[in-house]
Amino acid sequence: MITSYDEFWNFYVQEHSKPMTRVLHFVGTTLGIILLVYFVATGRWYFFPVFFLIGYAFAWFAHVVVEKNKPASFKYPVWSFISDFKMMWYMVTGRMEREVERVNR
Repeated sequence: MITSYDEFWNFYVQEHSKPMTRVLHFVGTTLGIILLVYFVATGRWYFFPVFFLIGYAFAWFAHVVVEKNKPASFKYPVWSFISDFKMMWYMVTGRMEREVERVNR
């Protein structure tokens, strides 16, 4: 049982060890954010759940097809959601590959 976010983050990184998994997460979350902004900007805020559907569709596909593991979002939804954005930031800043290497030592 994971009891702290630091412990969860290490687990999350292990579950996202393949580059294609991370790319699919990044694409899905980015598309979801674009749709969320569009829906809010055009007054169609009631479509905001599509943000989650798009983001998680890419992520779950990556886990089933690429990583062949169970998405952490089923057991730890809040920490997973936060970690998706943390991972995106690490990818943008060029730190994610080092993080994978650190955790998989």
